[in-house]
Amino acid sequence: MPDMKGAPMTSDSIPTDPRLLIVSGLSGAGKSTALEVLEDLGWETIDNVPIRLLEGLLATGPADGVPLAIGIDSRTRGYDPAAILTVIDQSGSDIEILFLDAAPDVIQRRYNETRRPHPLGRDRQIADAIRAEREMVEPLQRRATMTLDTSDYGVNELQQVMRNQFGDAAGEAMAITVTSFGFARGMPPLADLVFDMRFLDNPHWDPVLRPQTGLDGAVGEHIAQDPAFSPSFERITATILELLPHYAAQGRAYLTIAFGCTGGRHRSVYSAERMGEVLREAGHDPIVHHRNLTLAAPDASNRTATIQPGRGG
Repeated sequence: MPDMKGAPMTSDSIPTDPRLLIVSGLSGAGKSTALEVLEDLGWETIDNVPIRLLEGLLATGPADGVPLAIGIDSRTRGYDPAAILTVIDQSGSDIEILFLDAAPDVIQRRYNETRRPHPLGRDRQIADAIRAEREMVEPLQRRATMTLDTSDYGVNELQQVMRNQFGDAAGEAMAITVTSFGFARGMPPLADLVFDMRFLDNPHWDPVLRPQTGLDGAVGEHIAQDPAFSPSFERITATILELLPHYAAQGRAYLTIAFGCTGGRHRSVYSAERMGEVLREAGHDPIVHHRNLTLAAPDASNRTATIQPGRGG
């Protein structure tokens, strides 16, 4: 990962909670990406608030101790760096300014790649618009308490730099959801890891177990006694525990682990509950959700004669 340029962002430069941060910089330097990361980390974020509303917003400050980041750049209605600095100085709040910068040729390349118009480029060449904006924002850049040159960063690298700088202070961990579902009612749309548990013996074919669910002890015993369950679940557990730190290192805010069976009431439910226990023992705090638990079991009469009991559900 490239080193940060400009006045480096260090943990000493971040004020204590509650925090109030102005995020500004050159158009195309990554302000929107920076704000998105802060939002994922639990900050309240507001982008391009009109300057006439800035004074009241700064006076109100963060609510309930939740840090607040306000995005301001040349697109902001009423943009006037001198007026902005006056409002900041008169607010009496402990306000930090993060300024995102980038080399002119890099910004020009980014605009050429995205084919988006520069906010100052309606009646001038892109290079002239970039120079004009740099002159315009110079007072804010001089007052910045943190400067980040993104010239050598792709989007992923900029996201990682922001997470590294503000993630610990925000105290937000990756939210893990473990869900069960039934393939008969469709795949979960947001699952990151999906495990198909239909290889296990199906309690649906036992008239006593059919009306029960994977939350009931008898169903759990039936599934756990399947010779295929323990070795496969151990491998699934090892895979998930190995992958979690890597997902977290990529800055994932949410991760969904899904277990599926035919109807989503027996094998998937039991497996999801067991995985929730494993994750809690490993120090995580997962949410366990059962998508199809309350739905009636699929009608077995619709199955063809080629489906064998014990392997068809």
